[in-house]
Amino acid sequence: MPFIRAARARIREDLDAAMLRDPAAETRADVAVNSPGLHAIWAYRGLHRLWQRPGGRPAARALSTLVRSVTGVEIHPGAQIGRRFFIDHGMGVVIGATAVVGDDVMLYHGVTLGGRSLARGTKRHPTVGDRVTIGAGARVLGNIEIGDDVQIGANSVVVKPIPAGAVATGIPATVRFPARRDEDPYDALFAEPALFI
Repeated sequence: MPFIRAARARIREDLDAAMLRDPAAETRADVAVNSPGLHAIWAYRGLHRLWQRPGGRPAARALSTLVRSVTGVEIHPGAQIGRRFFIDHGMGVVIGATAVVGDDVMLYHGVTLGGRSLARGTKRHPTVGDRVTIGAGARVLGNIEIGDDVQIGANSVVVKPIPAGAVATGIPATVRFPARRDEDPYDALFAEPALFI
């Protein structure tokens, strides 16, 4: 029974995170039924547990392919993803096998957390800190670190580490820091239009 209670609490936590980050969400039931990003996250959580079991990798990988065909979101079951993770819209998101994603991270559609190396048995994908937002179509590539509280603009290409608290936009991404340490992320969207685009 403790496992069931923990699973229910995690589902509620994911639903609350989605409600907080999606202004179009009307109710928890609405999000639970209509969010392919959330469905992909829930499937990933189960498949990640299967991936960690002896002999579970082939089944986890096959089932993750099925989830991708249903949700449009590809999360490798070997990736490590934190709590209250949310993918808005979902379609086209790719998260690689050695990616590590912190808590309270939000991705928009079309984001890739991908590799730049073909070497086997090494970490090839990014490590994303806590409270990071990555805009639609952004590509974060390679074994790089993205610090806590970073915002990455839509369609940006990030191939170098980004320090905590920075805003990264463009191709290749350039880094700036908010004018004020207490700059509200919503206000930053207006200061940095490339976060939208």
